[in-house]
Amino acid sequence: MRDRAVTKFRLSSFHFLVPFQETVYNYSMPLKTLTGDRAGPRKGRGAGFNPEGRFEREGREGYDDGWGVDPDYDLPPLKTHVTAETAKSIIARNDSPDIPFTQSINPYRGCEHGCVYCLSGDTLILMADGSTLPLAKVRAGDTIYGTVREGWYRRYVKTRVLAHWSVIKPAYKVTLEDGTSLVAGGDHRFLTERGWKYVADADKTPDGRAQRPYLTVNNKLMGVGAFARTPLKSRDYKLGYLCGMIRGDAHPGSYEYTRPGRVRDVQHRFRLAPCDNEGLDRTQEYLLDREIQTQAFTFQAAVAGRRDMGAIRTSSAPNVKQIHALIAWPSRASRSWMAGFLAGIFDAEGSYSGGALRISNTDAEMIAWTGRCLRSLGFGFVVEHVIHGRPKPIDVVRVTGGLREHLRFFHSVDPAIARKREFAGQAVKSSARLRVISVEPYARAMRLYDITTETEDFIANGVVSHNCYARPSHAYLNLSPGLDFETRLFAKVNAAELLKAELAKPGYRPSTISLGANTDPYQPIERDWKITRGVLEVLAACDHPVGIVTKNALVERDLDLLVPMAQKNLAAVYVSVTNLDNDLARTLEPRASAPLRRIEAIRRLSDAGVPVGVMVAPIIPFLTDDQTERVLEAARDAGAIWAGYVLMRLPYEVKDLFRDWLQTHYPLKADHVMSRVHAMRGGRDNDPEFGSRMRGTGEYAELLRKRFEAACRRLGFNGGPRNRGLDVTKFRPPALPRADGQMALF
Repeated sequence: MRDRAVTKFRLSSFHFLVPFQETVYNYSMPLKTLTGDRAGPRKGRGAGFNPEGRFEREGREGYDDGWGVDPDYDLPPLKTHVTAETAKSIIARNDSPDIPFTQSINPYRGCEHGCVYCLSGDTLILMADGSTLPLAKVRAGDTIYGTVREGWYRRYVKTRVLAHWSVIKPAYKVTLEDGTSLVAGGDHRFLTERGWKYVADADKTPDGRAQRPYLTVNNKLMGVGAFARTPLKSRDYKLGYLCGMIRGDAHPGSYEYTRPGRVRDVQHRFRLAPCDNEGLDRTQEYLLDREIQTQAFTFQAAVAGRRDMGAIRTSSAPNVKQIHALIAWPSRASRSWMAGFLAGIFDAEGSYSGGALRISNTDAEMIAWTGRCLRSLGFGFVVEHVIHGRPKPIDVVRVTGGLREHLRFFHSVDPAIARKREFAGQAVKSSARLRVISVEPYARAMRLYDITTETEDFIANGVVSHNCYARPSHAYLNLSPGLDFETRLFAKVNAAELLKAELAKPGYRPSTISLGANTDPYQPIERDWKITRGVLEVLAACDHPVGIVTKNALVERDLDLLVPMAQKNLAAVYVSVTNLDNDLARTLEPRASAPLRRIEAIRRLSDAGVPVGVMVAPIIPFLTDDQTERVLEAARDAGAIWAGYVLMRLPYEVKDLFRDWLQTHYPLKADHVMSRVHAMRGGRDNDPEFGSRMRGTGEYAELLRKRFEAACRRLGFNGGPRNRGLDVTKFRPPALPRADGQMALF
């Protein structure tokens, strides 16, 4: 039941149009009709916020998840809306030391189970071609720079923008030691030498302590520092560029020759054939500005593995003479001319690889002018004299100062060739003066912008800036992290196709892919959409290891795929069981399978030969922590061999939803629960720091850890020969058809 439609949403102070392919489901868990932002308890949903959307078609789904009969079935249900989404990428990568996997796939955005950041628009974002663009002008689908952790270092990588939005809210001004100013919302996070920190603190705890890590004076942000301004393309800049490019790579000249029986004649020629079209196009444009017309032609036809090489030329005597005049050395060079000259000589004779920016030439005068211009613009450099058996020695000018100075060079002189600005893989480290000088309120309300990227971060005004995750990520689509997260879902219909293409890349290195890192891969809509099954089919065909985390017994459906994979040590499943109390579970996880049904799923997986574990997550103090041992015992009796736990986490966007849920369902325990949460989170609602965010800190967190470890030892979890990693050595890349329809041989 899918119809083409266009729906108009209005949220906060803005609206947008979204084309979608919709499917609307009415599952058996009913709710009271919502008439406002808060409408009391909502059976069958976790969040208590969000008005109901209007959908025209609905269907009924009957499925036994082990709950039995609900006495309130006469209440009207809240509908689930599913949008078919064509994703840009499918494998998400993380570098968190708290998570035992580096790759994950989330077939859906949003989750029916119902378990309960922004910058100024003129902020410059580092694009994939090395240029910058104001945040307000960045769009979904653009490729920019983000970071990932590899070994000891976080490194720059290219990442795709998945969403772009804006909101009106209070703003703060963060001033850094190098003079950089960042205008951001209080909820925005930047990477510091001590991890991710918010711009401003949330409300204080009753004893006056901070709710979350926030920027303070003397924190140092990570990145390269403020971006330089791109030069205006003035008359002097263009003359400098022509001088650098033509002297570096062109062949202008006048030649005398004698033909038999004729008088001596003079031929005038100009030809430019660089390897990249960007430099060629810019040169032709700047010559045309001076009314010098050139003809484009193919200098070298494409051959195997190499594209066409274009060129321009002219044989007009006036044109060649004027070109000679344009590239004459100036008696007094302006800064604009110098910037243009450096851009031109870099496009002609420069290179950037291995973190080294070089400009090479055999002409001593060219090297001298290159050094003079770099010195005038404040760049450090060294000149290396290279012979190495060459017929003619070559001098190499190498710009020093690392990536910070190399980016300043790219931005302040603006060479044309994007290929030469590539710096992916370099470590996020520099000597930039990025110490925080002040964080001050800037505006009571202003329009701020933000983006979502595949790496969950991006480079803003030269520092590393953060995206959010899971429920908060729904806000990136201009949807609520409350009921919208549970009812407005996005199905990545091309997930299997994207995965096959990713696995077929020559540089792909296999490591276990986790299904269910963000949202459950076996939520109710998977019964119809079967996207998770499609992903598993690709992984099974390639003998690629997969780990699954789910709280839904629907995982049993795919035993025909999981059993053969498990026999090759390629598959493992964790079933999440928070408690064994149906009444508590019905409000806490209203659309997931009932607790005992999940225990039965563990039994069936284990009996079929699939290694299975139990994830006691989340553990909520004074609500579910007393059932930890009971859950572990039931899971062990059902055949689970591993066990893990996660203390409840309350990211900023989720904390109010949980408080509302507590007041609705357990008002007498609400204060007591939050008090214990604060005791285990350093006095805050949430602790986002690596190393402590999953388990908590303090006396109560330590007691919980010891209880859990003692129970695991007593029950025999997490040991023995089956406690090993999945096998990555059997991986076979899929064979994709070539553009001509033929299969690849190798």
